[in-house]
Amino acid sequence: MPVWFWLILILFLIIFSAFFAATEIGMMSLNRYRLRHLVKSNHPRALLVQEQLNNPERLLSSVLIGNTLANILVSMAATFVGQKLYREAGVAIAEVLLTILVLVFAEMTPKTWAALNPERVAFAFVKPLAWLQYMLVPLMNMTTYLSQRFLKLVGISIEPAQIEKISFEELRAVMHAAEGLLPKEHQRMMISLLDLELAQVADVMIPKHEIHGIDITEPWVDIVDSFMHAQCTRIPLYKKTIDHLVGVVHVRSVLHLLLNEQFDLEHVLRNAEKPMFIPAGTSLTEQILQFRVQNRRSGFVVNEYGDLLGLVTLEDILEEVIGDFTTDVADIYENIIPRGHNEYLIDASISIKQLSRALGWDFPAIGPRTLSGLIIEYLGYIPSADSCLVLTEKYQIVVLRVGDQMIKSVSMKKIN
Repeated sequence: MPVWFWLILILFLIIFSAFFAATEIGMMSLNRYRLRHLVKSNHPRALLVQEQLNNPERLLSSVLIGNTLANILVSMAATFVGQKLYREAGVAIAEVLLTILVLVFAEMTPKTWAALNPERVAFAFVKPLAWLQYMLVPLMNMTTYLSQRFLKLVGISIEPAQIEKISFEELRAVMHAAEGLLPKEHQRMMISLLDLELAQVADVMIPKHEIHGIDITEPWVDIVDSFMHAQCTRIPLYKKTIDHLVGVVHVRSVLHLLLNEQFDLEHVLRNAEKPMFIPAGTSLTEQILQFRVQNRRSGFVVNEYGDLLGLVTLEDILEEVIGDFTTDVADIYENIIPRGHNEYLIDASISIKQLSRALGWDFPAIGPRTLSGLIIEYLGYIPSADSCLVLTEKYQIVVLRVGDQMIKSVSMKKIN
């Protein structure tokens, strides 16, 4: 054969080796989640690629055999050409040149290209790979049998490993890494949805002293007036204090009683639902499921001793995911009143979580749940009115009112 024939053969074998190198990296670097989506859409190439990945032993066997055969044959051809042109010295020259050519054009370049464009490479090469696998079946079966026998001989199990499931933290990492692939607001909502598992109902509840209900021991005229001025759709009913809950009545039920001329205390209590009590440590994810199972939209949070701590509603939990329904702080929180540039008059009973969400300020995630508790813990005592302090070197606070062993209101400003 003339020299030009062997040179063309060498070029062909290098391309052949590059094909297998690129195919291996392309297949292994695919985005598995996107591939599953394409498979569900019955994308023809995606179905072929999924079939290959479902049998990794056959895939790797064909890639290794093809790549090895190509490299051995190209080495033999280069040796022959070198010896024919320059005799003994030509063999050494041919091996050096071939090593460079194989590393650059049959390994590094195709693998880098495939790593940067895995889907394009995998989908383009999957059909040629299937044809070559058909041609290499006898050799693949033989090498597979020999490798399995050797693994058994040294005591290594060849049973297929269980499919590894993605963990909760890994899923959160995937969502954080999706920046640029999803709209920022959608990404934030997905991350917030995952974070529900980490938050508890006590983190989003309305504190006990902010629960507006109706004392059924008051005169009927006062009860009717309370119903007429109620600002919520579900109204707690209690005796003397909110700690002695009787039930929860829906405004719709009250209107129904009015239309039927049955609006009296007996019928109101008959139409009231029994209070739903929720342990303070319940996760928000679990509580959403409980609301759905029991067909409820609100419940009362209690501690381990059964003491009432607050009220949590489905709307409070949903706001953790989608955010507040308006952007005006004064509209969202009645206990935050803007006073000037970056300065606010704040009811100190507000939860730290609400304050952080409303103003975008950064507070410790672990510790007291209210601003009053945070200030008292920071100082180590209950301050008097007109006391001033700087909290965590970021927030200037002036205590305005103190009472009932807690701070009532403060003026707060961010320093930097």
